[in-house]
Amino acid sequence: MKSGAILPRPVKTSFGLIKVFAVVIPFLYMGTQISKSFASLLEEHDIFVPIDDDDDD
Repeated sequence: MKSGAILPRPVKTSFGLIKVFAVVIPFLYMGTQISKSFASLLEEHDIFVPIDDDDDD
């Protein structure tokens, strides 16, 4: 008797790892480019400038 309480097995998607890399790598690259440009913008406006510790004297 089929009451619909148990659903059929879902369809297995092949190439799952390739799809993950196809999404992760471009967005990781875009994220690094955005963060680099934002860091240079902060440094340009003197909001955040790394301190050079020259304690080698």
